[in-house]
Amino acid sequence: MKPEMSRTVRTFEATITNQQQVRDDLDQLGWAASKLWNVGRYYAQQQWDETGEIPGDGELKAELKRHERYTDLHSQSSQRVLEELAEAFNGWFGKRRNGDDRARPPGYRKNGDSHPRSTVSFKAAGFKHDAQFTRVRLSKGRNLKEHRSDFILCEYQTRPDVDLTEWDIQQVRSVYRRDEWRLQFVCRTTIDPEPPGDNVAGVDLGICNFAAVSFGDESVLYPGGALKEDEYYFTKKKAKCDDSSSREATRLDRKRTGRRTHFLHALSKAIVEECVERGVGTLVVGDLGGIREDDENGDSRNWGDHGNLDLHGWAFDRFTTLLDYKAEAEGIGVELVSEHDTSKSCLTCGHTDENQRVERGLYACEECDTVANADVNGAENIRQKVLPSLATDGGDRDNGWLAQPAVHLFDRSEGVFAPREQVVNREP
Repeated sequence: MKPEMSRTVRTFEATITNQQQVRDDLDQLGWAASKLWNVGRYYAQQQWDETGEIPGDGELKAELKRHERYTDLHSQSSQRVLEELAEAFNGWFGKRRNGDDRARPPGYRKNGDSHPRSTVSFKAAGFKHDAQFTRVRLSKGRNLKEHRSDFILCEYQTRPDVDLTEWDIQQVRSVYRRDEWRLQFVCRTTIDPEPPGDNVAGVDLGICNFAAVSFGDESVLYPGGALKEDEYYFTKKKAKCDDSSSREATRLDRKRTGRRTHFLHALSKAIVEECVERGVGTLVVGDLGGIREDDENGDSRNWGDHGNLDLHGWAFDRFTTLLDYKAEAEGIGVELVSEHDTSKSCLTCGHTDENQRVERGLYACEECDTVANADVNGAENIRQKVLPSLATDGGDRDNGWLAQPAVHLFDRSEGVFAPREQVVNREP
Protein backbone atom coordinates (compact mmCIF):
# COMPACT_ATOMS: atom_id res chain seq x y z
CA MET A 1 0.00 0.00 0.00
CA LYS A 2 1.32 3.44 -0.90
CA PRO A 3 2.30 5.48 2.20
CA GLU A 4 0.60 8.78 2.94
CA MET A 5 2.19 12.03 1.85
CA SER A 6 4.35 13.58 4.57
CA ARG A 7 5.96 16.91 5.29
CA THR A 8 9.66 17.27 5.94
CA VAL A 9 11.64 20.22 7.28
CA ARG A 10 15.29 20.89 6.44
CA THR A 11 17.76 23.66 7.24
CA PHE A 12 20.21 24.67 4.52
CA GLU A 13 23.19 26.89 5.29
CA ALA A 14 24.55 29.42 2.81
CA THR A 15 27.55 31.75 2.61
CA ILE A 16 26.92 35.47 2.17
CA THR A 17 28.83 36.55 -0.93
CA ASN A 18 28.49 40.32 -0.33
CA GLN A 19 29.76 40.05 3.26
CA GLN A 20 31.55 43.42 3.30
CA GLN A 21 28.49 45.34 2.12
CA VAL A 22 26.08 43.88 4.70
CA ARG A 23 28.34 43.11 7.65
CA ASP A 24 27.77 46.40 9.54
CA ASP A 25 23.99 46.15 9.25
CA LEU A 26 23.97 42.51 10.34
CA ASP A 27 26.24 43.42 13.26
CA GLN A 28 23.68 46.02 14.38
CA LEU A 29 20.90 43.42 14.31
CA GLY A 30 23.03 40.83 16.11
CA TRP A 31 23.91 43.25 18.90
CA ALA A 32 20.29 44.40 19.14
CA ALA A 33 19.16 40.78 19.62
CA SER A 34 21.63 40.35 22.49
CA LYS A 35 20.42 43.56 24.15
CA LEU A 36 16.78 42.46 23.87
CA TRP A 37 17.69 39.07 25.34
CA ASN A 38 19.27 40.86 28.32
CA VAL A 39 16.19 43.06 28.83
CA GLY A 40 13.99 39.97 28.82
CA ARG A 41 16.44 38.14 31.08
CA TYR A 42 16.26 40.98 33.64
CA TYR A 43 12.46 41.01 33.59
CA ALA A 44 12.28 37.21 33.97
CA GLN A 45 14.64 37.36 36.96
CA GLN A 46 12.46 40.00 38.62
CA GLN A 47 9.35 37.85 38.15
CA TRP A 48 11.13 34.79 39.49
CA ASP A 49 12.32 36.68 42.59
CA GLU A 50 8.89 38.18 43.28
CA THR A 51 6.55 35.28 42.44
CA GLY A 52 8.66 32.15 42.03
CA GLU A 53 7.19 31.79 38.53
CA ILE A 54 8.91 31.85 35.14
CA PRO A 55 7.16 34.19 32.68
CA GLY A 56 6.16 32.55 29.39
CA ASP A 57 6.96 33.99 26.00
CA GLY A 58 3.47 35.50 25.77
CA GLU A 59 4.01 37.56 28.92
CA LEU A 60 7.50 38.58 27.82
CA LYS A 61 6.19 39.82 24.47
CA ALA A 62 3.29 41.71 26.05
CA GLU A 63 5.49 43.43 28.64
CA LEU A 64 8.40 44.32 26.36
CA LYS A 65 6.78 45.12 23.01
CA ARG A 66 7.00 48.85 23.70
CA HIS A 67 10.61 48.71 24.90
CA GLU A 68 13.09 50.50 22.62
CA ARG A 69 15.21 47.35 22.31
CA TYR A 70 12.15 45.47 21.02
CA THR A 71 11.76 47.94 18.15
CA ASP A 72 15.41 47.64 17.13
CA LEU A 73 14.38 44.45 15.31
CA HIS A 74 11.47 43.48 13.10
CA SER A 75 8.59 42.51 15.39
CA GLN A 76 8.74 38.82 14.42
CA SER A 77 12.50 38.75 15.01
CA SER A 78 12.02 40.27 18.48
CA GLN A 79 9.30 37.72 19.21
CA ARG A 80 11.67 34.89 18.35
CA VAL A 81 14.37 36.23 20.70
CA LEU A 82 11.90 36.21 23.59
CA GLU A 83 10.58 32.77 22.61
CA GLU A 84 14.13 31.40 22.76
CA LEU A 85 14.64 33.03 26.18
CA ALA A 86 11.43 31.44 27.51
CA GLU A 87 12.50 28.06 26.11
CA ALA A 88 15.89 28.39 27.84
CA PHE A 89 14.24 29.24 31.18
CA ASN A 90 11.79 26.34 30.85
CA GLY A 91 14.67 23.97 30.11
CA TRP A 92 16.51 25.15 33.22
CA PHE A 93 13.40 24.97 35.40
CA GLY A 94 12.68 21.45 34.17
CA LYS A 95 16.16 20.28 35.17
CA ARG A 96 15.82 21.99 38.55
CA ARG A 97 12.46 20.31 39.12
CA ASN A 98 14.04 16.93 38.32
CA GLY A 99 16.67 17.41 41.00
CA ASP A 100 19.60 18.73 38.99
CA ASP A 101 21.13 21.20 41.46
CA ARG A 102 23.98 22.01 39.06
CA ALA A 103 21.66 23.41 36.38
CA ARG A 104 22.03 27.14 35.89
CA PRO A 105 19.47 29.56 34.43
CA PRO A 106 20.24 31.20 31.08
CA GLY A 107 22.77 34.00 31.49
CA TYR A 108 23.08 37.49 30.13
CA ARG A 109 24.60 37.98 26.69
CA LYS A 110 27.30 40.41 27.65
CA ASN A 111 31.07 40.39 28.09
CA GLY A 112 32.11 43.51 29.98
CA ASP A 113 30.79 46.47 28.03
CA SER A 114 30.38 44.52 24.79
CA HIS A 115 27.65 42.24 23.50
CA PRO A 116 28.06 39.14 21.34
CA ARG A 117 26.34 38.98 17.97
CA SER A 118 23.26 36.85 18.52
CA THR A 119 21.44 34.86 15.87
CA VAL A 120 18.54 36.81 14.36
CA SER A 121 15.52 34.92 12.98
CA PHE A 122 13.27 36.32 10.25
CA LYS A 123 9.83 34.76 9.85
CA ALA A 124 7.60 35.09 6.78
CA ALA A 125 6.86 38.82 7.14
CA GLY A 126 10.50 39.65 7.86
CA PHE A 127 12.17 38.44 4.68
CA LYS A 128 11.66 38.35 0.94
CA HIS A 129 13.47 35.73 -1.14
CA ASP A 130 14.63 36.38 -4.69
CA ALA A 131 15.48 32.95 -6.13
CA GLN A 132 16.38 34.28 -9.59
CA PHE A 133 19.26 36.38 -8.28
CA THR A 134 20.01 34.21 -5.20
CA ARG A 135 19.49 36.95 -2.68
CA VAL A 136 17.24 37.59 0.29
CA ARG A 137 15.96 40.85 1.78
CA LEU A 138 15.97 40.99 5.58
CA SER A 139 13.85 43.56 7.41
CA LYS A 140 15.16 45.88 10.12
CA GLY A 141 13.35 47.21 13.17
CA ARG A 142 11.97 50.72 13.26
CA ASN A 143 14.84 52.14 15.36
CA LEU A 144 17.53 50.96 12.95
CA LYS A 145 15.82 52.29 9.83
CA GLU A 146 16.72 55.89 10.60
CA HIS A 147 19.21 57.32 8.09
CA ARG A 148 19.57 53.82 6.61
CA SER A 149 17.64 51.65 4.18
CA ASP A 150 14.70 49.68 5.51
CA PHE A 151 16.26 46.29 4.77
CA ILE A 152 19.50 44.37 4.28
CA LEU A 153 19.98 42.76 0.87
CA CYS A 154 22.12 39.62 1.27
CA GLU A 155 23.47 37.78 -1.74
CA TYR A 156 24.15 34.13 -0.94
CA GLN A 157 25.48 30.84 -2.24
CA THR A 158 24.36 27.35 -1.17
CA ARG A 159 25.87 23.96 -1.93
CA PRO A 160 25.57 22.99 -5.61
CA ASP A 161 23.08 20.21 -4.83
CA VAL A 162 20.63 22.51 -3.01
CA ASP A 163 17.80 24.09 -5.00
CA LEU A 164 15.74 26.34 -2.73
CA THR A 165 13.04 26.73 -5.39
CA GLU A 166 11.99 23.16 -4.55
CA TRP A 167 11.26 24.17 -0.96
CA ASP A 168 8.88 26.44 0.92
CA ILE A 169 11.14 28.74 2.98
CA GLN A 170 9.60 29.14 6.43
CA GLN A 171 12.30 31.14 8.14
CA VAL A 172 15.71 32.73 7.48
CA ARG A 173 18.34 33.07 10.22
CA SER A 174 21.46 35.21 10.21
CA VAL A 175 24.14 33.38 12.21
CA TYR A 176 27.54 34.77 13.22
CA ARG A 177 30.21 32.08 13.30
CA ARG A 178 33.97 32.06 12.86
CA ASP A 179 34.20 35.81 12.28
CA GLU A 180 31.58 36.00 9.53
CA TRP A 181 27.84 36.06 9.01
CA ARG A 182 26.05 33.14 7.36
CA LEU A 183 22.44 32.46 6.43
CA GLN A 184 20.31 29.47 7.38
CA PHE A 185 17.15 28.74 5.40
CA VAL A 186 14.58 26.70 7.32
CA CYS A 187 12.49 25.03 4.64
CA ARG A 188 9.53 22.69 4.34
CA THR A 189 8.23 20.52 1.53
CA THR A 190 5.82 17.65 0.97
CA ILE A 191 7.33 14.38 -0.19
CA ASP A 192 5.98 11.11 -1.53
CA PRO A 193 7.68 8.41 0.55
CA GLU A 194 6.90 5.48 -1.76
CA PRO A 195 10.01 3.25 -1.60
CA PRO A 196 11.80 2.22 -4.81
CA GLY A 197 11.53 -1.48 -3.86
CA ASP A 198 11.46 -4.07 -1.10
CA ASN A 199 15.17 -4.93 -0.97
CA VAL A 200 17.37 -4.32 2.07
CA ALA A 201 20.94 -2.94 2.19
CA GLY A 202 23.38 -2.83 5.09
CA VAL A 203 25.94 -0.10 5.83
CA ASP A 204 29.07 -0.59 7.93
CA LEU A 205 30.95 2.61 8.89
CA GLY A 206 34.66 2.48 9.60
CA ILE A 207 38.14 3.96 9.39
CA CYS A 208 39.86 2.98 6.13
CA ASN A 209 36.58 2.53 4.31
CA PHE A 210 34.24 5.23 5.53
CA ALA A 211 31.32 3.09 4.39
CA ALA A 212 30.86 -0.44 3.12
CA VAL A 213 27.45 -1.26 1.65
CA SER A 214 26.05 -4.76 1.14
CA PHE A 215 23.03 -5.30 -1.12
CA GLY A 216 22.92 -9.07 -0.53
CA ASP A 217 24.34 -10.01 -3.93
CA GLU A 218 26.63 -7.02 -4.54
CA SER A 219 28.77 -4.79 -2.35
CA VAL A 220 30.45 -1.39 -2.68
CA LEU A 221 33.27 0.15 -0.67
CA TYR A 222 33.62 3.92 -0.21
CA PRO A 223 37.17 4.66 1.04
CA GLY A 224 37.70 7.70 3.22
CA GLY A 225 41.16 8.46 1.86
CA ALA A 226 40.23 11.88 0.49
CA LEU A 227 38.76 12.89 3.83
CA LYS A 228 41.79 11.65 5.76
CA GLU A 229 44.14 13.51 3.43
CA ASP A 230 42.24 16.73 4.10
CA GLU A 231 42.31 16.17 7.86
CA TYR A 232 46.07 15.63 7.95
CA TYR A 233 46.72 18.51 5.54
CA PHE A 234 44.70 21.08 7.46
CA THR A 235 46.01 19.87 10.83
CA LYS A 236 49.60 20.45 9.66
CA LYS A 237 48.76 23.82 8.10
CA LYS A 238 47.00 25.02 11.24
CA ALA A 239 49.94 23.90 13.41
CA LYS A 240 52.08 26.46 11.59
CA CYS A 241 49.78 29.32 12.63
CA ASP A 242 51.07 31.44 15.49
CA ASP A 243 47.64 31.69 17.06
CA SER A 244 44.86 29.11 16.83
CA SER A 245 42.32 31.96 16.77
CA SER A 246 44.11 33.99 14.10
CA ARG A 247 42.44 34.98 10.84
CA GLU A 248 44.49 32.38 8.93
CA ALA A 249 43.61 29.61 11.41
CA THR A 250 39.94 30.58 11.18
CA ARG A 251 40.12 30.50 7.38
CA LEU A 252 41.69 27.02 7.47
CA ASP A 253 39.01 25.74 9.88
CA ARG A 254 36.27 27.10 7.66
CA LYS A 255 37.77 25.52 4.55
CA ARG A 256 38.29 22.15 6.26
CA THR A 257 34.71 22.14 7.53
CA GLY A 258 33.39 22.99 4.08
CA ARG A 259 35.35 20.19 2.40
CA ARG A 260 34.35 17.67 5.05
CA THR A 261 30.70 18.64 4.72
CA HIS A 262 30.84 18.32 0.94
CA PHE A 263 32.47 14.87 1.22
CA LEU A 264 29.71 13.66 3.56
CA HIS A 265 26.97 15.07 1.33
CA ALA A 266 28.50 13.47 -1.77
CA LEU A 267 28.88 10.10 -0.02
CA SER A 268 25.34 9.99 1.39
CA LYS A 269 23.96 11.02 -2.01
CA ALA A 270 25.96 8.29 -3.79
CA ILE A 271 24.74 5.57 -1.42
CA VAL A 272 21.10 6.63 -1.76
CA GLU A 273 21.41 6.69 -5.57
CA GLU A 274 22.80 3.11 -5.50
CA CYS A 275 19.87 2.07 -3.30
CA VAL A 276 17.32 3.59 -5.67
CA GLU A 277 18.94 1.83 -8.61
CA ARG A 278 18.76 -1.53 -6.82
CA GLY A 279 15.21 -1.18 -5.51
CA VAL A 280 16.18 -0.85 -1.85
CA GLY A 281 13.37 0.16 0.49
CA THR A 282 15.20 -0.28 3.79
CA LEU A 283 18.73 0.86 4.64
CA VAL A 284 20.19 -0.67 7.82
CA VAL A 285 23.10 1.28 9.35
CA GLY A 286 25.46 0.12 12.08
CA ASP A 287 25.11 2.40 15.09
CA LEU A 288 28.45 3.91 16.08
CA GLY A 289 26.98 5.74 19.05
CA GLY A 290 29.47 4.16 21.46
CA ILE A 291 32.56 4.35 19.28
CA ARG A 292 34.12 7.14 21.39
CA GLU A 293 33.03 5.68 24.73
CA ASP A 294 35.33 4.00 27.26
CA ASP A 295 36.11 0.29 26.99
CA GLU A 296 34.95 -2.38 29.42
CA ASN A 297 37.81 -1.49 31.82
CA GLY A 298 36.80 2.16 31.99
CA ASP A 299 39.75 3.32 29.91
CA SER A 300 39.48 5.43 26.77
CA ARG A 301 39.21 3.24 23.70
CA ASN A 302 42.49 3.04 21.81
CA TRP A 303 42.11 2.74 18.06
CA GLY A 304 45.79 3.43 17.35
CA ASP A 305 47.41 6.81 16.73
CA HIS A 306 45.97 7.24 13.25
CA GLY A 307 42.60 5.80 14.21
CA ASN A 308 42.14 8.16 17.16
CA LEU A 309 42.97 11.18 15.00
CA ASP A 310 40.58 9.98 12.30
CA LEU A 311 37.71 9.35 14.70
CA HIS A 312 37.97 12.81 16.21
CA GLY A 313 37.87 14.36 12.75
CA TRP A 314 35.06 12.29 11.26
CA ALA A 315 31.47 13.21 11.97
CA PHE A 316 29.75 9.80 11.86
CA ASP A 317 26.63 11.23 13.46
CA ARG A 318 26.51 14.01 10.88
CA PHE A 319 26.85 11.49 8.06
CA THR A 320 24.02 9.33 9.43
CA THR A 321 21.78 12.41 9.62
CA LEU A 322 22.53 13.32 6.00
CA LEU A 323 21.96 9.74 4.87
CA ASP A 324 18.66 9.63 6.74
CA TYR A 325 17.10 12.71 5.15
CA LYS A 326 18.39 11.93 1.65
CA ALA A 327 16.96 8.42 1.96
CA GLU A 328 13.66 9.79 3.31
CA ALA A 329 13.30 11.98 0.21
CA GLU A 330 13.42 8.79 -1.90
CA GLY A 331 11.01 6.85 0.33
CA ILE A 332 13.78 4.68 1.80
CA GLY A 333 13.54 3.87 5.50
CA VAL A 334 16.71 4.01 7.62
CA GLU A 335 17.19 1.77 10.66
CA LEU A 336 20.05 2.00 13.16
CA VAL A 337 21.12 -1.34 14.65
CA SER A 338 23.81 -2.39 17.08
CA GLU A 339 27.17 -3.30 15.57
CA HIS A 340 27.86 -5.81 18.35
CA ASP A 341 29.83 -8.78 16.94
CA THR A 342 29.09 -7.85 13.32
CA SER A 343 32.83 -7.68 12.58
CA LYS A 344 33.57 -10.99 14.35
CA SER A 345 30.72 -13.17 13.09
CA CYS A 346 30.66 -15.05 9.80
CA LEU A 347 27.96 -13.70 7.48
CA THR A 348 27.25 -17.21 6.15
CA CYS A 349 27.20 -19.53 9.16
CA GLY A 350 27.15 -17.10 12.08
CA HIS A 351 30.25 -18.58 13.74
CA THR A 352 32.03 -16.01 15.94
CA ASP A 353 35.78 -15.99 16.44
CA GLU A 354 38.09 -13.17 17.51
CA ASN A 355 40.80 -14.38 15.11
CA GLN A 356 38.81 -14.69 11.90
CA ARG A 357 39.73 -11.24 10.64
CA VAL A 358 43.04 -11.75 8.81
CA GLU A 359 45.51 -9.47 7.05
CA ARG A 360 44.72 -7.13 4.16
CA GLY A 361 41.15 -6.60 5.37
CA LEU A 362 39.97 -10.16 4.67
CA TYR A 363 37.68 -12.22 6.87
CA ALA A 364 38.15 -16.00 6.71
CA CYS A 365 35.79 -18.39 8.50
CA GLU A 366 37.34 -21.68 9.64
CA GLU A 367 33.92 -23.28 10.03
CA CYS A 368 32.46 -22.84 6.54
CA ASP A 369 35.49 -21.53 4.57
CA THR A 370 33.75 -18.26 3.64
CA VAL A 371 36.26 -15.60 2.57
CA ALA A 372 35.05 -12.00 2.45
CA ASN A 373 36.26 -8.46 2.64
CA ALA A 374 36.11 -7.70 6.37
CA ASP A 375 34.04 -4.53 5.94
CA VAL A 376 31.64 -6.26 3.55
CA ASN A 377 31.26 -9.05 6.10
CA GLY A 378 30.29 -6.42 8.69
CA ALA A 379 27.88 -4.69 6.29
CA GLU A 380 26.17 -7.97 5.39
CA ASN A 381 25.83 -8.92 9.06
CA ILE A 382 24.24 -5.53 9.68
CA ARG A 383 21.87 -6.12 6.75
CA GLN A 384 20.92 -9.49 8.20
CA LYS A 385 19.89 -7.83 11.47
CA VAL A 386 16.51 -7.23 9.82
CA LEU A 387 16.66 -10.50 7.86
CA PRO A 388 17.68 -12.95 10.61
CA SER A 389 16.65 -16.05 8.65
CA LEU A 390 19.56 -15.52 6.28
CA ALA A 391 22.23 -15.72 8.96
CA THR A 392 21.99 -19.46 9.50
CA ASP A 393 20.49 -20.71 6.26
CA GLY A 394 23.70 -22.60 5.45
CA GLY A 395 23.28 -21.78 1.78
CA ASP A 396 26.20 -21.40 -0.60
CA ARG A 397 27.34 -17.89 -1.41
CA ASP A 398 29.36 -16.64 -4.32
CA ASN A 399 32.56 -15.37 -2.74
CA GLY A 400 33.21 -13.05 -5.69
CA TRP A 401 31.19 -10.08 -4.44
CA LEU A 402 32.15 -10.83 -0.84
CA ALA A 403 35.92 -10.90 -1.28
CA GLN A 404 36.20 -8.44 -4.18
CA PRO A 405 33.63 -5.68 -3.78
CA ALA A 406 33.32 -2.73 -6.14
CA VAL A 407 35.20 0.38 -4.99
CA HIS A 408 33.92 3.91 -5.51
CA LEU A 409 36.37 6.78 -4.88
CA PHE A 410 35.78 10.46 -4.21
CA ASP A 411 36.60 12.32 -7.42
CA ARG A 412 38.00 15.70 -6.32
CA SER A 413 37.76 17.20 -9.79
CA GLU A 414 34.01 16.51 -9.99
CA GLY A 415 33.16 16.53 -6.28
CA VAL A 416 31.30 13.20 -6.53
CA PHE A 417 31.88 9.49 -5.93
CA ALA A 418 32.53 7.32 -9.00
CA PRO A 419 33.86 3.81 -9.77
CA ARG A 420 37.59 3.54 -9.04
CA GLU A 421 38.51 2.86 -12.66
CA GLN A 422 36.74 6.01 -13.79
CA VAL A 423 38.43 8.20 -11.19
CA VAL A 424 41.91 6.73 -11.76
CA ASN A 425 41.65 7.18 -15.53
CA ARG A 426 40.67 10.81 -15.06
CA GLU A 427 43.73 11.63 -12.93
CA PRO A 428 46.64 13.32 -14.82
